[in-house]
Amino acid sequence: MDPHVWATIAELWWIGPTVIAAGGLGWFGIRRERRERARRIAYDAAKLDVRAARQQLAAARTDVKVARADLATAQAERSASQGSSAAVADARLRLQQAQRDLKAASASVRAGRARVTAARAALPSAATPADQLPLARLTAQHDAVTARWMAYETDPARALAFPAMSDGRQPLTAAYLTLHAEAMRLRPRDAGHAKGARPTAADYAAYRDVVARLERAFDAAEADAWRLARAAGTAPTDEPGPPAASARSGRSALPEWVGLDPATAAEWGGIARDVLARSVESLTRATEAAAAAMEARRSTPSGPAAPSREPRTPHGQPTQSSKTNQSSPTNQSSQTNQSSQTNQDSQTSQDSQRADPRRPDGQRSA
Repeated sequence: MDPHVWATIAELWWIGPTVIAAGGLGWFGIRRERRERARRIAYDAAKLDVRAARQQLAAARTDVKVARADLATAQAERSASQGSSAAVADARLRLQQAQRDLKAASASVRAGRARVTAARAALPSAATPADQLPLARLTAQHDAVTARWMAYETDPARALAFPAMSDGRQPLTAAYLTLHAEAMRLRPRDAGHAKGARPTAADYAAYRDVVARLERAFDAAEADAWRLARAAGTAPTDEPGPPAASARSGRSALPEWVGLDPATAAEWGGIARDVLARSVESLTRATEAAAAAMEARRSTPSGPAAPSREPRTPHGQPTQSSKTNQSSPTNQSSQTNQSSQTNQDSQTSQDSQRADPRRPDGQRSA
């Protein structure tokens, strides 16, 4: 072999081991980074939620400022007789709605900060197994909800006892099926994710929210199916019933004796909201009218009443109508005195007749 080849190998022998070592270190570094990202994904998603809540809070504050400006403009136009009280009432309603949205956004920021603190405290350690990481626990929660639903689909007895769980025409079941499809779409390493791709904090937050909504939707659909089964007499007697939705979601479930289907409940809810909105609008308009009346009364100068002028003839004498008006109170008072005197005389004659019943009829009539 050529001596130059041996010389070249002797000079460059370290390149191969260096490349291998660099590749190994890079692989270990990427693996460590992925594990660290998977360990902190819940914490990063909580911080992302706080960032989004702060943006909503800033937008809500801007909306409140705009609503206040609109209200001031409407009040100025009404003072200048260029606007109506209805426009002022509408502007005040928009301001109240903007203030409620601001309070809700502020509460969302506080709740997001609390979730960040909880997520920081619950950060898994570096030695945590892969099946105990946040994403693995979230997918396990999703699988648990799917397993509960499959129990109604694969068991013939349950399918016959609870047909509403398989009927897509039921509103609550249809809502659950829609959320189930959405959760399957957002599930990592499934539709919408490339093979081997790692979800980001935004993907985890979206998947977490849809899984929470999916669980609540299944609880509602299951409770409604049991209610219908009890009403039809097909519910099994050896089972106490499904776990209450309030036990998992922390919310109080509606009592079973309400007996309202979701469509009727939604309709009555809409009617109640309309009635409440109209009541608030009527109350606001009445308040505006009262305020306008008080303002007009305050602006009117208080002084002695101007003497009434009587119509007179060209020679300075009162007209016939004024004389009639002046004499009418006197005539009315004289007529009143005459009628009262007549009533007293008739009452006196009746009392005298009752006092002496032995008098003859002729004398009584006299």
